[in-house]
Amino acid sequence: MIPASSARSPRTGVLCAGALVLDTLVRPVEALKWGTTTLVDTVESRVGGSAANTGRALAILGVPVRVVASLGPDDSATVIRKEMTRCAVDISCVEAVSESTAQTIVLINSAGDRQFLHRSGCSDTAFSNGLSFTPELVRGMGHFHLASLFVVPHLRREAPSMLRAAREAGLTTSMDTCWDPKGEWMNVLDPCLPELDILFMNEDEAMQIAAGRSLPTMARTILEQGTRAIVLKRGREGCSVFTSSDEITCPAYEVDVQDTTGAGDCFVAGFLAAHLEGASPERAGHTGNAAGALGVQCIGAIEGLLPRPKFDEWMARTPRRSMSPDLPTR
Repeated sequence: MIPASSARSPRTGVLCAGALVLDTLVRPVEALKWGTTTLVDTVESRVGGSAANTGRALAILGVPVRVVASLGPDDSATVIRKEMTRCAVDISCVEAVSESTAQTIVLINSAGDRQFLHRSGCSDTAFSNGLSFTPELVRGMGHFHLASLFVVPHLRREAPSMLRAAREAGLTTSMDTCWDPKGEWMNVLDPCLPELDILFMNEDEAMQIAAGRSLPTMARTILEQGTRAIVLKRGREGCSVFTSSDEITCPAYEVDVQDTTGAGDCFVAGFLAAHLEGASPERAGHTGNAAGALGVQCIGAIEGLLPRPKFDEWMARTPRRSMSPDLPTR
């Protein structure tokens, strides 16, 4: 079983660290043809970044959230702060720095798949000295979630010590890997594994981490290194949850996909919200799938998400897809 936050502390909030980004979403883009002009249907500016998306999604689902990140001295930061506050996310620990706020161009095709063009900006300096888990920072928090491992450069070095410090402060821990543009993968992830209760990754990321092994074999190897549970986000196929005693598959919900941007972050929020309430891994998996399914029906990361109890009502009435029992092997 996955250890619940209440096993260590009655605190219920989630402390979320990672990147805050202003996204520009362009849809649809099927291919890039240099030297030409492509007509598109939408060009929209939205708040993004894994810490922003997961934090807002948790707050919409009724979980208290405090985000730790950096923002620059610009209009993008003003937009992000306003949106985070609107969603009732505590941003009192967001640091103002001199570098510009991170930005991403998101190219979305007609199937909802996306390509990110990212400029890290102030994320390049964030967490340069790790994170001090002071009583003020952890007040009311029972869980620490590290988003954007491979997007925020200093997290590549500081993540293991941050996760260790979070546990010493009485918090359970989780991490969402995201894609590694540098291709370092296990060289960065490996030192984090003994300090993790839950490791989230999507199927593409898992294939890189597996490095030729089957995904179940990769999962067993990571569990042997100390991680308590691995949650594999499988998109249209739902999710798989691996623990030392179980391998659980949860099918996705039947929805029309508009934009997959932030779907994985919504999934993480749904899974954690259920998990912190004491749900079984299977129930948490279904809840994560529901959050992701709601997210992909709208342009933007969290715009489709519903607050409780409307979320629970949608989850109860919406049919699930049939699911392939087999994980990809390469």
